[in-house]
Amino acid sequence: MYEERPSRLPGAVVWRNTPAEAGVGRVLPDGCMDLLWHEDRLLVAGPDTRAYVTDGAPGVWTGVRFGPGTAPALLGVPAHELRDRRVALADLWPAAEVRRLTARMHAAAAAASGLDELALRLAAGAPPPDPLLGHLVTALDAGRPVADTAAELGLGARQLHRRSLAAFGYGPKTLARVLRLQRALRLARRGVPFAETAARTGFADQAHLSRDVKELAGVPLRRLLG
Repeated sequence: MYEERPSRLPGAVVWRNTPAEAGVGRVLPDGCMDLLWHEDRLLVAGPDTRAYVTDGAPGVWTGVRFGPGTAPALLGVPAHELRDRRVALADLWPAAEVRRLTARMHAAAAAASGLDELALRLAAGAPPPDPLLGHLVTALDAGRPVADTAAELGLGARQLHRRSLAAFGYGPKTLARVLRLQRALRLARRGVPFAETAARTGFADQAHLSRDVKELAGVPLRRLLG
């Protein structure tokens, strides 16, 4: 069973997933990074460019999903270094600091509340979010072309690409594609016909939507929704 709620950190979400049985799970690209708690360990989920497939025994996973582009400033690691990876926080931070945070997690009333508190502490010690990144996400999520968005933000193509790599783990065109996928899935899950979903989310046609879903999610759209 999967459940989530807004974090006390603006733009973030706290979630908990308890698979009912062993088997394959599929985490889709969403432009975000997560701080995870699983089997008494803190881990970081980097930004995905394709579906991350899990396969193993059922177990409780708890996480805080940071808004797109915000996690690198909190974790002190450029997003592209963690692209398509899941790594232990101990591989990124000093061991003593990770032991201290792990002890806090054990002392928390629940893993979700412990991660929520940890997210607030990380944000308190980090620089404020870059408003330019927020504008970029908003524009691309609304379907604005990358070139037009760069011009509106006063950035050259190379500068935008460099800043996107550090913040999101990949360039703005990939970010736009990932955000478009998420928009389409939200509509399709509400029962909007696939052809209409494609038209409303910026795909050339339903076949284009199907190809993108297969490439990013690894399975056909109907199977993904089923």
